Order: sequence, then structure tokens, then C-alpha cells
Amino acid sequence: MQNRIEPPVLLSRLLVFVFAGAVVVTFVMFMTLGKMFPLNRPEVFFITTKPENASVIQINELPPDNQNLDLYKQAFVMEYVRARNEIEQNLSIMRQKWGSADGVIAAWSTPDVYNAFRKTGLYTAIIQDYPDFAFECNVNFRGRPMQLKQNLYTVKFEYYCSDNNGQTDTKDYTINVGVTMDDAAKIKWTERLNNPLGVRVSEYVVDGGADPLDTVYK
Repeated sequence: MQNRIEPPVLLSRLLVFVFAGAVVVTFVMFMTLGKMFPLNRPEVFFITTKPENASVIQINELPPDNQNLDLYKQAFVMEYVRARNEIEQNLSIMRQKWGSADGVIAAWSTPDVYNAFRKTGLYTAIIQDYPDFAFECNVNFRGRPMQLKQNLYTVKFEYYCSDNNGQTDTKDYTINVGVTMDDAAKIKWTERLNNPLGVRVSEYVVDGGADPLDTVYK
């Protein structure tokens, strides 16, 4: 009667035991990784931040006027004229852009220019009692702004509006826009991307006619 296991048989049993243990460990590892990284089960999450509107940055030692700076000012003037005159149907956007102290018109204007803007007919209509129907106005520039002298540009554009009754006649306007860049100017931290050089409109004069925002509103 044989009462001992031959070495080859013992070795084969040990190998079977080791292989079975490896299979179990591999299975458990994949199950664990599947729980840790659910690649087949996408999960939606949001990261929110709260900007600090009270923070300001100070601009010092602005670069001298050169071609690149002139191109920047020309682009700024066009964006200002567009933001000041274009009307969107979404009233909440318009009231934020026009009426808010954090809006672009207030941020891009000196106090005198912004106060004059607030006296226009369309400003009053949109901020206070604008009727609840579709109304929008578009600006089409006729070339880039032309520099009259340092920090003074003239802008020509076509302006038309449309509402439920159709489109108004297209009118041509010429606006003289003066800009200022004060040394050691302070701008809000949230405005640094929209106006990193702290440029502001210090003069806004309609050449030979009423303001477009008054003309359209009549």
C-alpha cells in the first residue's frame, strides 16, 4: 500500500494550486480596478469657482505708442462701437452689458461718456420699459477705424434694426472716438481679460447727426 506522494505528483499539485491562486488574485485585482476606475460608467461632475469682484490690479509703465498698440486701440474702438450700438433680443444680456456697473460699456467708458450713453432713447427703453417683442440692431463696419490723431479715431458703419414689422432703412454713421490710457490705472480683476491695458473711451461724438440709439428709437 502506497502511503506517500511521489515528487512529480506533488509538484504538479503545487503548480495547480499556484495557478489557481494566481487566477483568483488576478480576478480580484481586475474587480478592484473596475470599482476604482469605472471607465464604462461615465460620471458627470462640475467644478465651480467664485470670482472675487472686489480685487483690482494696477497698471504701471504702459508701453509707448507703436504700430501694435495702434492696432490694439483700433480693435478696441470697433469692439466698443459694436457693444454700444448692437441690440440683442435677449434682454438679460443687454441689461448686463449696458446697465450693470460691471458691464462692458461702463468698464470701457469714462464716467462722462457713460453718463451721456445712459441718456439715449434706447438705453432708457431697454433698461426701464423695453416692450416685450423681438427687436435687434446690427452694426456693419465700413473698413477699420482711421486715426485722426493720437488716441482719436473715426469709425464708419452701416446700422439697421429689425422688429416684428420688418427691417428699418439702413443708415450710415460716422463716429469720432477718443481713447485714454492713464498711467497707474486700476481695473477690476474680472475685467483684465476684456481690457488688459485699461483703455477707456473718453470722447464719443456722432459726426453730423443724432446718436444712432436716439434715431432708431424714434
